[in-house]
Amino acid sequence: MTKKLFLLTVALALLMPLQAAKKAKQADQTDREYWCSLAYKMARPVLENMAKGELQKNMKTEFSPSFDNRDRSVVYMETFGRLMTGIAPWLTLPDDETAEGQQRRQLREWALAAYKNAVDPDSPDYLCWGRSGQNLVDAAFLAESFLRAWDTLWMPLDEMTKQRYIKEFQSLRKIDPPYSNWLLFSSTIESLLAKAGAQFDEYRVNMACRKVEEWYVGDGWYADGPNFAFDYYSSFVFHPMYLETLQAMIDSKKSSRLDYQKYYDRALKRAQRFAIILERFISPEGTFPVFGRSITYRLSAMQPLALMAWYGKLPEELTNGQVRAALTKVLHRMFDVQENFNNAGFLTIGFCGSQPDVADWYTNNGSVYMTSMMFMPLGLPASQPFWSDAPQPWTQVKAWGGQPFPKDHRWADDIQIRDRW
Repeated sequence: MTKKLFLLTVALALLMPLQAAKKAKQADQTDREYWCSLAYKMARPVLENMAKGELQKNMKTEFSPSFDNRDRSVVYMETFGRLMTGIAPWLTLPDDETAEGQQRRQLREWALAAYKNAVDPDSPDYLCWGRSGQNLVDAAFLAESFLRAWDTLWMPLDEMTKQRYIKEFQSLRKIDPPYSNWLLFSSTIESLLAKAGAQFDEYRVNMACRKVEEWYVGDGWYADGPNFAFDYYSSFVFHPMYLETLQAMIDSKKSSRLDYQKYYDRALKRAQRFAIILERFISPEGTFPVFGRSITYRLSAMQPLALMAWYGKLPEELTNGQVRAALTKVLHRMFDVQENFNNAGFLTIGFCGSQPDVADWYTNNGSVYMTSMMFMPLGLPASQPFWSDAPQPWTQVKAWGGQPFPKDHRWADDIQIRDRW
């Protein structure tokens, strides 16, 4: 036996008892407890530091080997905005004295303080507003987090902080978005301004809606601009931000040429169809296909499926028990086997573990906090069917296990839309 092989054997022998103990601990957890433990582990280093104005001081950052020449302080805005989009629904639940409730209350308190620091020019954690075109992207994620938890995260902010956000959001109109999913970053921000009763740009909202409709290619998929690319941008941006733009415009009661409610109803059906596709992507082992750019966003690939679960709008083809079981298996597969956090507790660049070479030129380890978006079902109380129903086998478990499973067919829109005038 070579020395290298001997050392590897010893290391594995030492590791096996630790892995067994870890699995035994996880076996004692309910699915919800496991999800909460991961969400808290991901959120705490970010929010605890930022609440004290110390995120930029203490965060251990990482940048793609091919990172471009933009201002590297974008990492902090990306970290905070993207994390909050994922955990915002969870923070909307009322306080209670359970272990989960205490963690949730603490995160909410930290988050509200962090939101204030993010727009306070005197705070060490004032974010890099207006320094880079990238700011449009992550301002949109901040806006999205407010839309997902309006009464919990936007309404409690003091008036000065709200006005600072409104000013910062409006100032980003100087950024000309690329002809791609970026149009939805503009529309998300503008629709939040409309909902907040502030001055907003109707053209940026409606043009984004019209372009998204042009870029819809069928069967739940959107092209990222004029040309279709086989990637997860239908998950990362199109389905969630299109629905949220439309819902915010409905909430704002603004009247325009677009019938936002009809657009929403059609977009929802498309998202439900895409959720069916995503559920079918999940293998019996809890893996899903790795393709396309931005794959370091990890579990955000499953965002529309998580979003439909949180909305309580899963298509009739999917049960709560099978979706929870499938997503829980994916969480275990990604977070039990590989270490996705650095020694300071922040996420690393990679897909399943630290894999910096799969990063794109715009990726830093703040970018990858989009993975938190799979935690949206935590916004449902534990008594809701998503959490209380018994686990059930998902489609690929049935198919590869020799069990009956539903056939799949092409799906087409059944709602047609015209301008109102």
